Amino acid sequence: MEQIIEAVLSAIPKAGLVEVEVSARHVHLSTEDLKILFGKDAGLTYKRDLSQPGQFLAQERVNLIGPKGRKDKVAVLGPVRKDTQVELSKSDCVDLGVKAPVRESGNVENSGSILLEGPCGTLEITDGVIIAHRHIHVPQDIANTLGLSNKQKVSVQVFSERPVILMDVIVRVSDMFRFRMHIDFDEANAAALNGFTLGRIIKG
Repeated sequence: MEQIIEAVLSAIPKAGLVEVEVSARHVHLSTEDLKILFGKDAGLTYKRDLSQPGQFLAQERVNLIGPKGRKDKVAVLGPVRKDTQVELSKSDCVDLGVKAPVRESGNVENSGSILLEGPCGTLEITDGVIIAHRHIHVPQDIANTLGLSNKQKVSVQVFSERPVILMDVIVRVSDMFRFRMHIDFDEANAAALNGFTLGRIIKG
């Protein structure tokens, strides 16, 4: 049975199919901001691995406070980053009263602002809140097989209860990646995603 499952999973990318994962609201913290929120000796405490190698869910949580509301116990992902970044859906932004652009992860210049609250302190970031641009993490060997290049934009036909075609999907190529597509909860709800979901990559 394991050999059958392995064969099926290895055939998925060769067919131009990718597993679609939903990325909930979350926060990446810089070392400096981590210490402000959780104390001068704080570090991120591993809880479980995420699908991308080296990325993990931390036990720490933060509260997000905007002009119109707040979201409590928001997940913090590790490891620490150079800049603090808050990734929200458009619905989250409306609830919080926050204005945030659609951006690739890491591109936080002139993005949204918000107040973060931890057990040891609070801080306001003037840049750092984004709505993550839908994207696909692609290992180099699969990119070669499928004829995909870094920063290329494709469409993806999502096979779900309410099938949709998502356009303007950014391809991100690296040998550090595991082959997955990431969308946020607004996009997942529009497609009525439920459990294991595949999408077909459409080029051109």
